[in-house]
Amino acid sequence: MKQLKLLALTLFMLWSWWSFHGAIGDPQTRLLNKGCSQYNATNLSNFYQNLNSTLEELRTKVNNQSKHFATAQQAMGTDPVYAMFQCRNYLSNTDCAACFATAAAQIRNCSAGANGARVIYDGCFLRYESSGFFDQTTMPGNSVICGNQTAVGANAFDAVAQQALMDLQIATPKITGFFAATKTQVAGGAIYAIAQCAENVTESGCLDCLTVGYNNIQSCFPNTDGKAFDAGCFMRYSETPFFADNQTIDITPFLKGGSSKNGAIIVAVVGVVGLIVIVILLALFLWLRGYKKPKWVPRGDILGVTELKGPINYRYKDLKSATKNFSDETKLGGGGFGDVYKGTLKNGKVVAVKKLILGKSSKLDEHFESEVKLISNVHHRNLVRLLGCCCKGKERILVYEYMANNSSDRFLFGENKGSLNWKQRYDIILGTARGLAYLHEDFHVCIIHRDIKTNNILLDEDLQPRIADFGLARLLPEDQSHLSTKFAGTLGYTAPEYAIHGQLSEKADTYSFGVVVLEIISGQKSCELRADIEGELLLQRAWRLYEEDMHLELVDNTLDPHDNDAEEIKKVIEIALLCTQASSAARPTMSEVVVLLKSKNLPEHMKPSMPFGVSL
Repeated sequence: MKQLKLLALTLFMLWSWWSFHGAIGDPQTRLLNKGCSQYNATNLSNFYQNLNSTLEELRTKVNNQSKHFATAQQAMGTDPVYAMFQCRNYLSNTDCAACFATAAAQIRNCSAGANGARVIYDGCFLRYESSGFFDQTTMPGNSVICGNQTAVGANAFDAVAQQALMDLQIATPKITGFFAATKTQVAGGAIYAIAQCAENVTESGCLDCLTVGYNNIQSCFPNTDGKAFDAGCFMRYSETPFFADNQTIDITPFLKGGSSKNGAIIVAVVGVVGLIVIVILLALFLWLRGYKKPKWVPRGDILGVTELKGPINYRYKDLKSATKNFSDETKLGGGGFGDVYKGTLKNGKVVAVKKLILGKSSKLDEHFESEVKLISNVHHRNLVRLLGCCCKGKERILVYEYMANNSSDRFLFGENKGSLNWKQRYDIILGTARGLAYLHEDFHVCIIHRDIKTNNILLDEDLQPRIADFGLARLLPEDQSHLSTKFAGTLGYTAPEYAIHGQLSEKADTYSFGVVVLEIISGQKSCELRADIEGELLLQRAWRLYEEDMHLELVDNTLDPHDNDAEEIKKVIEIALLCTQASSAARPTMSEVVVLLKSKNLPEHMKPSMPFGVSL
């Protein structure tokens, strides 16, 4: 009996290795992408009931029915939940179930009631939303992750890998189940590659998605590993095996216009034979040894904000009605980019409506709508959300979420001056830094604001900051600006290298942020001279006080900070001066600014040392 047990165990382990080399015991839960909606369900009890039921239905399909792809939905009450899960086809059933367990645990790490979320791993993905998305394949924000090792014989490697991926792009949509894996020999080794689409999309939708993925993954060459993923597909190549050799299929017939029925036959035969053998061996193994369900420990955390919906196209007559014909009564403010009005839509939703000023240029940006779509998918808790747009004739109108407390300059220089304590001011500074860091580094394209100033930092009902107008530089014609020149900016905030030489980079935003921080601390406008000190602007005064080690003389006299705030205020002033150094290279990135703001002390080597540039 003992020998029989040993034989069964040996056979089982050999078959497992042969079938799933590199997969058994490895659910491939390296996190590639994550996101949480910043919008919450209206009824949390109803929402969680639907979410729990949906995830449980998916779990049953994956665990009990051994499915590698499944959808589920619960639409009870006001907060429906739609969910989709998919494993890579080369994972074993056990590892697929383990990947789901990790995903289901991790996707709950969003803030309470987030009505949408997704997690993508090497081995699987899981997503839920408050509305149907099952046929979606591509969306703004598609991503690529590249390895950090350069291939030996890069030119030859690139040529072989690109051809392998191109073949997968063409063949996969024609194969039943939308999955293909290939191994292609290359000098010194081989290239392993796969492509996969969600099983419920159309053939054309799969092709569209993989076309985007193929184009994105080009940026990885000549590295030895690359992954591209989108709403409805996944593509990967690697010099290192990540699936078993026997899991490859001959895709040649599909490159010549072959029918997907041939693929179905191949997959069916291999799948049935393999399944029968696995079931027999697994049953024998479990009978002899007993079954103990493994415990899978979720890893990682979900950060950032992602909402996966497109912009709304508003009707002009609805916006006209909502703002009482854009009357002065509803006007919230204005600037170089246009006037903003408070609007109340027919459903009662309050929005901010901005009519863009296009200057003398009669040429409208032909990419306006695609840019609106891009920017409407930029979501972060410290950015004002662009809801949609309206295009009527030469009119270009943007619709934003409404901020109850309007702009921060009202609390610093206007009717609410002196009402912010230090904690509130610090939160505004930190939140603004986080928003800029997201625009510069965390969104899939870098967005430079070009016009950071206090009245472009709005405050919500909790006095938390939201950066406004962050996409206008992309939307408007190139000659549109506040100063009617070739750059966009505002007096007192513009980095000298940008204003004088037209040199634009993310560090121009860093400079403007530094000026804003000094305004928040001092209550003095950057372009105004101090009445009690002849000819001294805010930056001049800040640098002089820093050099004299008299930082706290800069603090707004309406602010009464506690003694234990003094060192933090000094640190924040020094960070602001770091941001306004004359050399753009000497300024920190905004992600570095976030780290510095949250640190206890400013490192000695980070102390500002280069005098400020002349700000226009």
